[in-house]
Amino acid sequence: MDTAAAKKILIICYSLSGQTSNLLARLTIGLESAGVTVTIERLRPLKPLRFPFGSIRATVLMMLLTFFRKRIPIAPLSDKCKGCHDLIILAGPTWSYHPSGPILSLFDRDGSTLFARQRVITLISCRGYWRMHWFGLAALLKKHGASVVNRIIFTHPSKEPWRTIGVFLKLAGRSPERSRLIGRYYPRYGHEKKQLEEACRFGVMLGEALIAGRDLSALDFQTPLAISRGGDSQTG
Repeated sequence: MDTAAAKKILIICYSLSGQTSNLLARLTIGLESAGVTVTIERLRPLKPLRFPFGSIRATVLMMLLTFFRKRIPIAPLSDKCKGCHDLIILAGPTWSYHPSGPILSLFDRDGSTLFARQRVITLISCRGYWRMHWFGLAALLKKHGASVVNRIIFTHPSKEPWRTIGVFLKLAGRSPERSRLIGRYYPRYGHEKKQLEEACRFGVMLGEALIAGRDLSALDFQTPLAISRGGDSQTG
């Protein structure tokens, strides 16, 4: 049996604004180029969520609800989540310092069945502050029997306070990147092209290490291009 073909990764993800999906698309290219088989399971809320939220009031309300870890019910997982995988990547955005509502619902319903005795790497897309999200996510995974072997973090590259202002306005349905004042400091929402290229490199690095049987915890995903300072994210 071909060793490379035998390595399988299951990616379980949720992305509201598309930022997490963009990172995963490039990460998957890297993994597959290294010879790893990738299966992607996208979490689907039973009631589709709107992005952007459409108003400042709706954005503030969503931030409050997600700060208190509001669950978002999701559809049943597909059969492709069953079976044996060499690694699970759990990916999603930070919502007010916490995992997203669909990810929390996943743990409530499927956590023990899905993650027990599995090696897991988390991928977080966020504005900046990711540590509370990470610690909470790691605790949930360990509670359900998973072995958390590493983490991949990508933060938005713009500097504060413009990153905070820009993300809030974007969620509220505005276009801060087109503003004469804010656009000078906040040219785009989300991750930049160099970060997507870095995600692809991470995929190659992870795939090669998995195939070679190397220690995945020794891989360095916390590069300056991936992680910048400050901030937090409502959604990614």
